[in-house]
Amino acid sequence: VNQVANLTLVSSACDMVSTAYASTKESHPYIRSVCDAAEKGVKSVTEATASCVQPVLTTLDPHVASASEYASKGFDKLGEKFPILQKPVDQIISDTKELVSSRVADAKDAMSS
Repeated sequence: VNQVANLTLVSSACDMVSTAYASTKESHPYIRSVCDAAEKGVKSVTEATASCVQPVLTTLDPHVASASEYASKGFDKLGEKFPILQKPVDQIISDTKELVSSRVADAKDAMSS
């Protein structure tokens, strides 16, 4: 989970969503009220669940560590095969726009000649 969260693509997408969420809450008081209530509910459920799940997690710890190590190796290979995962969302959007624009210009040139 930490490796996924630390990917530039994922972290920049999370930042964008977080910024949009905060902006929406600031701009719309009714939505702010709903969001605040939802956040409190999630926090309460998380706290209640954490105390119940902790004994189970302690028992499963060796298995989780083994699975985590295996997943980490596979994840490293995935990062090598897909370098786009190391780019921020803004750059991916910009690169895509550039590529599409270039292809459209090439198509126009081909059509005119």
